[in-house]
Amino acid sequence: MTNRIEEELIEQVRNNNDIVDLVSEYVQLTKRGRNYFGLCPFHGEQTPSFSVTQEKQIFHCFGCGAGGNVITFLMDIENLSFHDAVSKLGSRIGLTIEESSSNSSEVKTPISKEVVIMKKAHEFASEYFHHLLLHTEEGENALNYLEERGFSKEIIEKYKIGWSLQKWDALTTLLERKGMDLKEIEKTGLIIRKENELKYFDRFRGRIMFPVFDESGHVIAFSGRILNKSENEAKYLNSPESPIFQKSQVLYNLDKARPDIRKQRNVVVFEGFLDVIAAAKAGIINGVATMGTALTSQHITKLNRLTSNVTLCYDGDKAGMEASKRASTSLQAQNIQTEIAIIPDAMDPDDYIKNFGEEAFRTKIIEKPHSYLSFMMIVLKRDKNFNNENDTLQYIQEILEILSERNSSVERDLYIRQISQETNVSEEAIYQHLRKLQGKKAKQSKNQSVAPLQINPELKKKKRTLTADERAERILLSHMLHNPQVIDIARNISGEQFFIRDAYEAAYVRLMGFYEEYPEGDFQRFLEVINDTELKKIVMEAALSERDPDHETEEVMDCLRHIRKYRVERQIEQKLHEAKEAEKMTDMVKALQLAQEAIQLKKSLATFEK
Repeated sequence: MTNRIEEELIEQVRNNNDIVDLVSEYVQLTKRGRNYFGLCPFHGEQTPSFSVTQEKQIFHCFGCGAGGNVITFLMDIENLSFHDAVSKLGSRIGLTIEESSSNSSEVKTPISKEVVIMKKAHEFASEYFHHLLLHTEEGENALNYLEERGFSKEIIEKYKIGWSLQKWDALTTLLERKGMDLKEIEKTGLIIRKENELKYFDRFRGRIMFPVFDESGHVIAFSGRILNKSENEAKYLNSPESPIFQKSQVLYNLDKARPDIRKQRNVVVFEGFLDVIAAAKAGIINGVATMGTALTSQHITKLNRLTSNVTLCYDGDKAGMEASKRASTSLQAQNIQTEIAIIPDAMDPDDYIKNFGEEAFRTKIIEKPHSYLSFMMIVLKRDKNFNNENDTLQYIQEILEILSERNSSVERDLYIRQISQETNVSEEAIYQHLRKLQGKKAKQSKNQSVAPLQINPELKKKKRTLTADERAERILLSHMLHNPQVIDIARNISGEQFFIRDAYEAAYVRLMGFYEEYPEGDFQRFLEVINDTELKKIVMEAALSERDPDHETEEVMDCLRHIRKYRVERQIEQKLHEAKEAEKMTDMVKALQLAQEAIQLKKSLATFEK
């Protein structure tokens, strides 16, 4: 009875969580016809090939083959087990999913044991540090320090800020008492092994602790700040990279900011995690930050799935401006609308808020960003003397290089007028130089396009039209996925030989096993128990094919007719080939016999015509 209740709960969770609503929290979707499309979150791409079908409540990527339903999407995107995904979806609709004693419904994702241990240790450490800050005498000084600097209780709770004791092994001792594998935890840098000893000690001691979360809200690293100035210790101490923490992949606060990024259709990218927290105090809740690294292609891909509008807000010093230049150029290259919020007088966000207040930061900095071109003009004219001919020509050349890539004539007119005013070079001369530059680029582009375009053979293969027998196999499998009785219909007509290709045969065998284990199972449940990527791809392609459920029997019979016809045609080819081989061996009797068999098979083809 327990399993029965589990299946009912799974169905309830699945039916009450709309897949478009869920996927939209991770991917920016656009409706085209009956389906929704966006950039696939499972592989890098610039042209959307990721489709969500609301009618069927499934998703499929035509690029990488990923596919499934609302439960498997959450499993894949957050690397969750089946039970955890169902629990998380259940909480969205007010259901509490209890731990199951039976594992019949449990499907595991490939999460290694070491990753589970590492994340569990970090979650425990985060709760421990947070408790020390808020509820112990040892954390009082740190708490007072934070409150004096404007950290409200709400902000401390939201970001799980904590305090680590000055003791060498406070955390290590607790982890050991809980039976955690210290050898695995050491790989994350949370604890450190003593040289030539089997003992461990804490990395973070006597520091205000800022947890770093992944996209699913799991703690994967820490940054610790010393409370008092010290000549012997660094102001900040960060977790090293590990199997659960790669800086090039992590955007601080993305787990919390995702809904607001989607709602506002914009994300503000800051230089550091403390900038994000400072901005949050000022009401900017759609902010994220890199973790001590430049904005990477992986970061940009994550942002591009959620929004095509990015505002950069880096420090106002020279290093910050250069970082903004690099980041904005990378974003522009991916066709992302990029604006830059410039903080004056070399200040960072926290400095500006302290000096001018939260409202000024919102209204004068974040809400009044510069366009990419306007920002580049500010950056490129730094250290330039327009009384110097070389400086003037270099500035004009650098700006026109960017302007030549823009399509808007209004934008060109506006900025050429501005360049002319700044440099005292006539607009006509600047236009002439721009046209020359555009002509040069057009010539280069033409020369580069002379060589024939090489098309990926795999793409050709994917895009080719299906043959009649391939389409028949796909539609037949689709009917079997949606109605187990179709298998009996097919057996009565063709015995057990339904499919030609191994991939479809494998899907059929797996489906038969599924129906034996889940007599009342359906297509959605089948998706949840498939682990093989290639098998899931075949199943998704079949599920998305157009079938006619109102004329199911007729369509199934038609599919089987096409498949049987294909088999006979292949038999004819084989007979004729063997006949030719027999002729070569001067075995004319065998050659004649094979030829006659081929003729009889050809005659039988007439029975397959309607």
